[in-house]
Amino acid sequence: MFDFGELQQAIILGKGPLATELTQKAINEECVPKDILNQGLIAGMDVVGVKFKNGEYYLPQVLLAARAMKAAVVLLHPLIVSAGIQPIGTLVLGTVKGDLHDVGKNLVAMLFQGAGFNVIDLGVDVSSEKFVEAVRENKPDILGMSSLLTTSMREMQDVIQALQEAGLRDKVKIMVGGAPITQQFADKIGADAYALEGGTAVEMAKAMVN
Repeated sequence: MFDFGELQQAIILGKGPLATELTQKAINEECVPKDILNQGLIAGMDVVGVKFKNGEYYLPQVLLAARAMKAAVVLLHPLIVSAGIQPIGTLVLGTVKGDLHDVGKNLVAMLFQGAGFNVIDLGVDVSSEKFVEAVRENKPDILGMSSLLTTSMREMQDVIQALQEAGLRDKVKIMVGGAPITQQFADKIGADAYALEGGTAVEMAKAMVN
């Protein structure tokens, strides 16, 4: 009987080689791919998200855990595809126009991927037009926007206005975050959610898609 707790711990501790070894062992023992993904890899990243939210983990630990999961998923991916396992939701993510900061955005992307979301990362300095195009093309459950500069945070309102004009606003939930962003600002521009950090963002997103 395969011990999914061991695989969880390998992810939580960011032990990539052990995570891949245990994933291969689970595959060899013919464990259900969905169980390996959910009970092992995603369950481990869920713990990492909570630890990060609570200040027990910092960026280096999250990076190690994400890399361990990514290495394990490479082994598992063919089985996931053949089993037709669907992501729990899709997130389009980007840093708004006029802002080149991406550390926080990249961390959020990793946490969402670890939680089982399909993440489409548009990068930095993303214009309203690119956000609208990505929503139209990918039909995501959630659009996430990040800003670290007070000079660029107003771009979020422009994106929401552009989505309204394109007739897409009611088809996607909008989540915003970044150092200068507040709940008051999120409410003012008409965003659906504001998250102070990645762990909270994932929890909110799960509630949205469920």
